[in-house]
Amino acid sequence: MSKEQIEAKVKAQFGRSAADYGTSVVHAKGASLQRLVELTNPQPNWDVLDIATGGGHTAFVFAPTVNHVIASDITPEMLDVAAKLATERNLTNISFEIAYADDLPYPDARFDLVTCRVAAHHFPDIVGFLNETARVLKPGATFALVDNSVPDSEIGSTYINAVETLRDPSHNRCLSVEEWEQECFASGLLVTHKETSPMALDFDEWTARMRVSAENRIRLKAMILQAPREAAAVLTPQMQGDRMTFHLERMIMIAHKQ
Repeated sequence: MSKEQIEAKVKAQFGRSAADYGTSVVHAKGASLQRLVELTNPQPNWDVLDIATGGGHTAFVFAPTVNHVIASDITPEMLDVAAKLATERNLTNISFEIAYADDLPYPDARFDLVTCRVAAHHFPDIVGFLNETARVLKPGATFALVDNSVPDSEIGSTYINAVETLRDPSHNRCLSVEEWEQECFASGLLVTHKETSPMALDFDEWTARMRVSAENRIRLKAMILQAPREAAAVLTPQMQGDRMTFHLERMIMIAHKQ
């Protein structure tokens, strides 16, 4: 699939789901938000760029601690939802702008911090994204990444990415922690911290947010329940009556521009 096709799928999928992502508990109140603030230690004079801001939740948590945040995304509907939420929260130091992760419209060495939370698995060009991130960061400045990660094995990686794609056709690929570290280093970003933790998900809410068809919901549930060992070790599904919960692996990575 071409870069343009992937981006078109992302716009279409998230344009339809923008309101849901504005209120999603996983995105609005996930533990990784406060963890990002702890790990990056934002300063009052910092200028921050949040790439693929979605509902704006990462921008919102940093805004009270820094000078200014640019919340960027390629989906206008998402930016509209995020701007409305910012107004409701009386956050006045956030601007909302269209920007592609691999072609940022900002000058070199512009930002003290670049963040990207639970979005990079949609990007068609990870190398371009990391190169652009490094370009717009000041020397020594911080890059903070949160995303779903996959096992560092072909079977586990392929299977979990297949699950993600069936649920969300705009999904491109989750990387392993090892892959992210290698790609960051190649782009001039030195990883100084990395951690992973299981993220519990309710299957019904997870599929409803992406408006998954009834047929694909059945397929997804079967895939999760019947996963091969390498993927099952991450997914760990549990049934309570008709409801299923399972896990994905959430990664937090902090790097600095060399």
